[in-house]
Amino acid sequence: MSLEAFTAQMLPAVEKELQRLVARLNAPRTALFHEMLTYHLGWTGEGAGPAATGKRLRPLLLLLTCAAVSEAGNQKEEQGEEAWHAALPAAAAVELIHNFSLVHDDIQDNSALRRGRPTVWKKWGVPQAINAGDALFILAQLALLELENRLPPAIVLRASRILQEACLALCNGQFLDLDYQEHADLTLEDYWPMVAGKTAALFSACAHLGALLGGADEALQEAYRNFGHYLGLAFQVQDDYLGIWGEEALLGKSTASDLMEGKKSFPVLCGLEKNGAFARRWKEGPLRAEEVALLADLLAQESVKLRTLETVDAMTDLALKMLLQADPSGAAGEALFELVNLLLRRQA
Repeated sequence: MSLEAFTAQMLPAVEKELQRLVARLNAPRTALFHEMLTYHLGWTGEGAGPAATGKRLRPLLLLLTCAAVSEAGNQKEEQGEEAWHAALPAAAAVELIHNFSLVHDDIQDNSALRRGRPTVWKKWGVPQAINAGDALFILAQLALLELENRLPPAIVLRASRILQEACLALCNGQFLDLDYQEHADLTLEDYWPMVAGKTAALFSACAHLGALLGGADEALQEAYRNFGHYLGLAFQVQDDYLGIWGEEALLGKSTASDLMEGKKSFPVLCGLEKNGAFARRWKEGPLRAEEVALLADLLAQESVKLRTLETVDAMTDLALKMLLQADPSGAAGEALFELVNLLLRRQA
């Protein structure tokens, strides 16, 4: 079975689980509150549909890992399918956590658009958007606890700890992202702790949770955890690349935003390290929108564009090394390798 076939099975099941969880808010007095969440998740409002929901990569990563581990342990494909169905509450939980972080991130970054549509705070104001993000966070915790109906208590407790630790790392990474905007003396060494929390922590947790729920032992869980970590790093550096050189129509947001907001992304820190024309202009103060294209060209001329892509390749190679160490077998294992290659080629 291919990645496409697994996606066609798994993601509708994830969507159904998400809708069931969010429906807890669908009551007469909180109908608008429910609408805020369904809008953000891409189900309702103008522009609703696949482009607005996002890729659901994190739950897909969790479920594929779970299926691969279970199938390898039992040597039966049907065991893998049974395992990933049991893990659906965890898959929904990580997607809700991801979306909680997006709602709050849009507020903190003053971002007016998310996937080509007005953000929650832009439509309903900052106070209600904060509340909507908080609700997504709490629903994630409740979703994970539903594993107790399917798995031993010790496994559920371990799963909860993995997710909570990832959430704390995510908040640490977001703190650094915001804090770094106030500092002019940062290097690429400062970049990796930030993205390890902001992005890689949840990818790592997804692979770790999938391995745990699939029945992996501690050593195998660690291999999958490391796989998710490096995959998350590759994903973020690729995201930084697209934030400057991607196509706006595919991204659903302006490629000027990262530079205009002073984000200390990989290309920016690499450009500052070069200490050339880009660094001189950056240090002069706030950038104007009409300068963004020129600055992107300067980065390319200073080989930053190439170095960014080479770093994506390097992090992807490390992820693949960890995945080979985990040695997933069967169709789900093959689909995991497909997923890594797909993420490397993405344009949005």
